[in-house]
Amino acid sequence: MPHSRIAVTGSTGLIGAALVRSLRADGHEVVRLVRHPARAGDEVEWDPKREYVDVAGLVGCDAVVHLAGAGVGDHRWTDAYKKEIRDSRVLGTAAIADALASLDTPPAVLLSGSAIGFYGDTGDRAVDEDAPPGDGFLPSVCVEWEEATAAAEEAGVRTVHARTGLVVAREGGAWGRLFPLFRAGLGGRLGDGRQYWSFIALHDHIAALRHILDTPELSGPVNLTGPAPATNAEVTAAMGRVLRRPTLFPVPAPALRIALGEFAGDVLGSQRVLPARLLDSGFSFAFPGVDAAIRSALR
Repeated sequence: MPHSRIAVTGSTGLIGAALVRSLRADGHEVVRLVRHPARAGDEVEWDPKREYVDVAGLVGCDAVVHLAGAGVGDHRWTDAYKKEIRDSRVLGTAAIADALASLDTPPAVLLSGSAIGFYGDTGDRAVDEDAPPGDGFLPSVCVEWEEATAAAEEAGVRTVHARTGLVVAREGGAWGRLFPLFRAGLGGRLGDGRQYWSFIALHDHIAALRHILDTPELSGPVNLTGPAPATNAEVTAAMGRVLRRPTLFPVPAPALRIALGEFAGDVLGSQRVLPARLLDSGFSFAFPGVDAAIRSALR
């Protein structure tokens, strides 16, 4: 894209902060949607729980990247927190979509977050964007999350659902919790280790988001995962190799269920997800393998 005005929600999160840095480094004007009255020239107020957006702040935007949502693994899945997970995504996305639809000249593209949780447990079966949703809480959330963009789509905004996998990063996200354990020599496989992890290096994730913004042919679901999903046992071995630490402390499945409750089912589940649409559109991964992705996070 030429130098553009781009609005971003979730700009303080792992992916949002990295995306904002990347866009600004290339001269784009970034508007950050924040959950308090705007205090700076680059801020626009919004409140996803009240489905409120200061629409005036989005006038003139060429693109909107919507990444906000409560962390899936941040708390035990009580009924109240499951509602928070759902509402933060569905209500927030609907608010953004409605705001864009209300503009006289809406942006060209809405790049809205989603997750490979859409597919549920796929076992050792590889799936791409044509696969149907799975069963369970996270697939149902992802379906509603993606459907919440309807107003923007109906207003003619090119809408992309970025189904994100496990982002390999040193700080933040699920992988950020693994690095301290493995550095201390306390890492090990989870359960039997045969479940597939569909990972993507943070560098490649940001590059993929930029690629989507720049590629008018892309719309609908796009998997943001690397091209070579690895089993948890393979990830464990790679962490040991790269960090030069032993990986002698497996976590049995029953212990995970006690510690994590219902969320353990997703940790132990297998998702072998392929980025078919990214590859078909000409995207090239800088760190396609798990060892390379881990090393990239340490730079």
